[in-house]
Amino acid sequence: MSHKRPEHSLPPELYYNSDEAKKYSSNSHIIDIQTRITERALELLALPEDEACMVLDIGCGSGLSGETITENGHHWVGVDISKDMLEVALDREVEGSLVLGDLGCGLPFRGGSFDGAISISAIQWLCNADRSSQNPIARLRRFFVSLYSSLTRGARAVLQFYPESIVQADLLQNEATRAGFTGGLVIDYPNSTRAKKYFLVLDVCSTRRIPQPLTENNEMSNHNRNKLETLRECRQMKKLPKHSVAWIKQKKQRARDQMKEVAHDSKYTGRKRRAKF
Repeated sequence: MSHKRPEHSLPPELYYNSDEAKKYSSNSHIIDIQTRITERALELLALPEDEACMVLDIGCGSGLSGETITENGHHWVGVDISKDMLEVALDREVEGSLVLGDLGCGLPFRGGSFDGAISISAIQWLCNADRSSQNPIARLRRFFVSLYSSLTRGARAVLQFYPESIVQADLLQNEATRAGFTGGLVIDYPNSTRAKKYFLVLDVCSTRRIPQPLTENNEMSNHNRNKLETLRECRQMKKLPKHSVAWIKQKKQRARDQMKEVAHDSKYTGRKRRAKF
């Protein structure tokens, strides 16, 4: 018995309502899958290891993928159409900035804002018309043109998605090429029904080779896996207790790095206030 695809049920802003957002963010199986896919996307993104980069998380949802970006030492901005998903992300106190927006209307960022971009299980929604006034081709073009513009020269975007058909996968790749991207499709575990994953790997003004897909005989190298695990453990050890003075100062400094207006630190920073009568 075939399962109905989520994008055929409701528009994303309605499908990911409050109940679905909370369920999605508390399911350990979903969290594990999202984390593994994000780690693979970051491996394909191939950001410099010795510097913190600014990453765009497209369809960030409740911030599960963003947390993995943070654990890998990078800053991020997430955009999503579901207000309920973003509210869960705020409740979870993720460290990225969050933007409410419709990908099909184009990304609302200045040119060259990001060193890279990832998307986990989101862009297939753009292939569906939720209203008679919507044109999927036009929405895809606005998305890819604005994505190309928002990335720095030489940057890469890695978009993981679940195509409904080969025709849909070709459509996404063709529209990305039309917008100016080079690159192509990487299909991990192509011979597996359950493990198969599609990644659209797109470069801006670059002639980098398309990465090799993972297969049953060519999994993520032990070196890369051990490096990811070591990085995660180190960062977990360095994590500051939430709402401590050091944690607050760290968040404020991160906001300053992102050119946001932040109140000056003082001897009262992080102190508990007396209860008001």
